[in-house]
Amino acid sequence: MRQALSKMPKADLRRHERGLTLIELLVVLLILSMIAAFAVPQVMKYVGGARSDAAAIQIERLGGILDLYRLDMGRYPGTDEGLQALVEAPADSERWNGPYVKKANSLIDPWGRPYEYFSPGDHGEYDLSTLGADGADGGDGEDADVTSW
Repeated sequence: MRQALSKMPKADLRRHERGLTLIELLVVLLILSMIAAFAVPQVMKYVGGARSDAAAIQIERLGGILDLYRLDMGRYPGTDEGLQALVEAPADSERWNGPYVKKANSLIDPWGRPYEYFSPGDHGEYDLSTLGADGADGGDGEDADVTSW
């Protein structure tokens, strides 16, 4: 290869060593931006779905922890005690064997809001839910409510 380059005239040699032209760089940037324009919305769709899936898993996990609390205490925490009873002993805590949750931030949904908890609930002995990304009742996709019932 070196012999082939040394046999080239000096003008051809300089042209061969220059690298990419401005037009070639602009074409590469255009292609990369087109790929990003198609890829980013798809990635964001998966991120939103992942948060909803994480909320469903956390609600199921908290349901199991609430059942463990009930085994120890003979009842679920009341609405006034809330999920905080899983972290700190309530006033009548003779049989409390917690903390049932090590970190209080485990009681926060993936969108940064506390899970809603009511006991007794309208749908069972307790209702545990989150309102999704929009923080309002109902919705579709990432905005859909995630519930324990």
